[in-house]
Amino acid sequence: MRRALTIAGSDSGGGAGIQADLKTFQARGVYGTSVVTSITAQNTLGVSGVHDVPPDVVAAEMDAVLSDIGADAAKTGMLSSAEIVEVVSERIRRWGVERLVVDPVMVSKSGDRLLQEDAVSALRERLLPLALLVTPNLPETEELVGHRVRTRREMEEAARELADLGARSVVIKGGHSEGEPVDLLFDGRGFTEYPAERVHSRNTHGTGCTFSAAIAAELAKGTRVAEAVAYAKIFVTEAIRQAHAIGRGHGPVNHNPELMSKGETNDDR
Repeated sequence: MRRALTIAGSDSGGGAGIQADLKTFQARGVYGTSVVTSITAQNTLGVSGVHDVPPDVVAAEMDAVLSDIGADAAKTGMLSSAEIVEVVSERIRRWGVERLVVDPVMVSKSGDRLLQEDAVSALRERLLPLALLVTPNLPETEELVGHRVRTRREMEEAARELADLGARSVVIKGGHSEGEPVDLLFDGRGFTEYPAERVHSRNTHGTGCTFSAAIAAELAKGTRVAEAVAYAKIFVTEAIRQAHAIGRGHGPVNHNPELMSKGETNDDR
C-alpha cells in the first residue's frame, strides 16, 4: 500500500492540520503517517493556545517513521519556528524524500498567526528548495515574495519567483481572489489553470491542509503533479460543497466527500 507522511500541527477541533491530513489520506486510499510539530488548542472559533514540540522530538518522530515505514510522498503544514523548519528540512534531506508538498501555513482560518516571523526566511531558504510542489494561497504568496499578488500577471511573476527559490513546481491558490477561485500551476516551463465554481459556505476550515494532503496522496500513488493538482481541486471543492455545519464558527470541510458525480472515486488508481 502506498504511504504518505504529514509533518504538521495538531488541530484539537479535527478540521485542519494533522487530523485533516490523515482523514484525507484515508479518503484517497493511501496509508497515512504523521509527525506532530505543534499542539494547538483550537476549535471552529479560533486558536486559544499553541505549544511547539521540541525540535529534537520532531526529528525523532521523522526518524521513527521514515526508518521503518517510509513515505512515497510527504507534505508539510504548520512549522511554526525557524528551529522546526531547520530540523524538518535536514531530515527530509537525510531520508531522501523526493515527493514533498510544502503548504506554507502562516495564518489560521480564524486569523491567528501560526508561523513566527523568523521562520519565514528559514522556510524560503531551507524548505522550498526541497519541494516538488509548494501550495501557497494569495496572502502566503505575498509574504513569501514580498510584494502584492492579485492579478494573473502578478500570480505568474510570483510563481516564477518561488520557482527561482528552488521549488520544482508552484500552485498559487486563488480562493482569496475576487470572482471564481482559479488556481495557477507553474511547472517550471509553463502555466496551467484550474478553475472551479466558488462554493459559498461558512464551513471552509482546513481547505488548504486538505488540498495539499490530497495532492500528496496522489503523488504517493505515482500521479504526475498536474494531474494530482486536478484531482485535489475536485476533492476540496466537493469537500466544501458537502461540508456539515459543526461548531459555532468556521466549520470543517467534509474530508470524505462523495465524488462519483464528478467522475472520480476514492479507489486506488
